[in-house]
Amino acid sequence: METLPDYLDHGLDLVVVGQNPSPASIARQCYYGNPRNRFWPAMRGAGLVPDHFTPDAHGFRWLLAHERIGFTDVVKKPTPGAGDLRAADFREWAPILDGHLRHYRPHIAWFNGKGVYQSYLRYGHGVKPDTIALGEQPETLDGIHVFVTPNPSPANAAFSLEVLTDWYRGVARLRRRVKDGNHE
Repeated sequence: METLPDYLDHGLDLVVVGQNPSPASIARQCYYGNPRNRFWPAMRGAGLVPDHFTPDAHGFRWLLAHERIGFTDVVKKPTPGAGDLRAADFREWAPILDGHLRHYRPHIAWFNGKGVYQSYLRYGHGVKPDTIALGEQPETLDGIHVFVTPNPSPANAAFSLEVLTDWYRGVARLRRRVKDGNHE
């Protein structure tokens, strides 16, 4: 199965967690690789990557080494849409993500979408929360801060680029707060 590589390392500031790769992302070997996806414009707008950043293999390695930002997915199986995933896909892959988070211990796990976080909790932890709120979550994952933003997919038109960028600025604020040692 062709998929995207994980970009993970110990002690990262952030690990960006998506649902699963799209065929466009696989073709470009780029997380959030659909040209209509608002992820990269929102990242630039929030100051999480420089304006000149290019999301390619070299760029992802640079983010990992210099900005301490990693990337992975709840499910590594590529599909055209999240609706094409089955419970068996989550049962297979969510525990692997959980193992990665426990092993690498990032400061913040950033889930792009309420459903992404909910799927991870349900299939990686056996917990089915009633609701997931956007923003910083009240519970950590064994000390790992969790932040949930709207899914930047072009299919999620309910959130404008401006609104997504504001949520990503919230991730940046949490990152600064955690780096400064203020965990409250």
